[in-house]
Amino acid sequence: MVELGVAEGASAVGVLEVMDPGGTLHLVDPYHLSRVPALNFMRRAAHRAVSANGGAKVVWLENFSYEVARDWSAPIDFLFIDGDHQEEAVERDWKQWSGFLEADGVAAFHDARVFPGGWTWPDYGPVRFVDRMFRKNSGSEWAILEEVDSLVFVRQRKRPGREPHQEC
Repeated sequence: MVELGVAEGASAVGVLEVMDPGGTLHLVDPYHLSRVPALNFMRRAAHRAVSANGGAKVVWLENFSYEVARDWSAPIDFLFIDGDHQEEAVERDWKQWSGFLEADGVAAFHDARVFPGGWTWPDYGPVRFVDRMFRKNSGSEWAILEEVDSLVFVRQRKRPGREPHQEC
């Protein structure tokens, strides 16, 4: 499993709670937005929260997702995209990482849906990307599997005689 954009680690803790304890969770975040880089409280909070939950093996990759993608080669069962929320950055993450998803793998986008009482809006980057790529694109090889609050989960459509999606 791979999470792009970890912040304080709350979603990583959630993933660890439900994933196979024999699996590996790769957490990708450059932690470059700290106001006090020498202390980097966001990174400290994430490491503390994640390490307190045990379970699966955790690999920290403290770099930008596009840098990590250049050297990535392992298949992915679950991809969580929650990094830079500009539409172009969400699209770049999708293009660079979706090709590593297993044929039955699932990708999740955070802050990608407008919902009652929520904080997202129609012009928000992840919302625009998901709308354009999956909601309004009937020819997409990917379909929305489920939506919960701001989360949108997608999976590759099953098509007879087609090889799994590879965009690398």
